[in-house]
Amino acid sequence: MKKENPVVWFEIYVNELDRAQKFYETVFSLKMDAIPAPDVGEPMEMLFFPSDMESKNRVAGALVKMEGVDAGGNSTIVYFASEDCSIEEAKIVAAGGSIFKPKMAIGEYGFIVLAMDTEGNMIGIHSMN
Repeated sequence: MKKENPVVWFEIYVNELDRAQKFYETVFSLKMDAIPAPDVGEPMEMLFFPSDMESKNRVAGALVKMEGVDAGGNSTIVYFASEDCSIEEAKIVAAGGSIFKPKMAIGEYGFIVLAMDTEGNMIGIHSMN
C-alpha cells in the first residue's frame, strides 16, 4: 500500500486577495509569492504558499481570486501544520479572522484549532503539542 500523502495541491478561494494575503502571512509568519496564474479562460490571480516541491508529504497551495468563484461556504477544510497551534491561534483575531473552535485535544493525534479567515473560509491548524 502506498504511504505517501495523495494530496498534492490546495486552493483557498478569496474575494480580496490583499486582505487574505495579510491574514495568512500574519497568522503563519510567512511570505506569499505572486506567480503568474495559468490561462484558464477566466481572469485569475494567485499567491502561493511557500513550499518545497521536492519534499514528500508536503502539500503546496495558493490563495486564488477568480471571477465566478466566491470565498467561503465550501465543505473542505485545509489543515496547516504547527509546532503548537496555540501560537497561530493567538494571532487570528488581530489578523482579521475569528476562532471557531479554540485549541482542543484530538486524543493521540494531537491538537487542532478551527478558525475563519478574513474571506469566510474555515481553516484548521494542527500540532502534536
